[in-house]
Amino acid sequence: MSTAISQAEPKPKVVVRQPRRITLQEFLQNYSNKEDGYKYEWNNGLVEKTITMNQQQANFFFLLLDFFQKTSASKNGGGLITETDMFTSSVQMRRPDIAFYSGAQRLLMKKGENQVAPWLAEVISPSDNADKINEKLEEYFKAGVQVVWHIFPASLQVYVYTAPDKVTICRGKTLCSGAPALPDFEISAECLFA
Repeated sequence: MSTAISQAEPKPKVVVRQPRRITLQEFLQNYSNKEDGYKYEWNNGLVEKTITMNQQQANFFFLLLDFFQKTSASKNGGGLITETDMFTSSVQMRRPDIAFYSGAQRLLMKKGENQVAPWLAEVISPSDNADKINEKLEEYFKAGVQVVWHIFPASLQVYVYTAPDKVTICRGKTLCSGAPALPDFEISAECLFA
């Protein structure tokens, strides 16, 4: 009686490619003004690609802009803007979906000085990665952002953060507040999703 000894075929080696890091200059040259339906951000040399706001999501901007124009911040020269460059550190450049800058900040921006928005909102889509959302939340607060709204259109909720671990979940008639960055800026979740 003979026994056959089979030799297992060697497993092919899997080559895992590390993402190529690029300089800020390369990022600005190749991705800053790229118009292909994606939003590009620079994170410690890596390019992060997400889908830009679509027209449905842009309606949140228009609605918030209407409410914002009634605030003291608006009367003092402040403004809301969508997807503009904001350095959160020397190695990270983000483009929040919607951001508020005060009148004083806008004057400094005209001079080319980077400013960190005290209030911002991100419209969360089904393709967004939860871990990336949380990493960016931490990053925003480390940079000096005071309030972050995560707008969830699918579940009709807004998570209002005043710190990475301090959140109010707004649904229905619950007011979403911009305080302390925008004390007189508030809207119910119900109105936001109407």
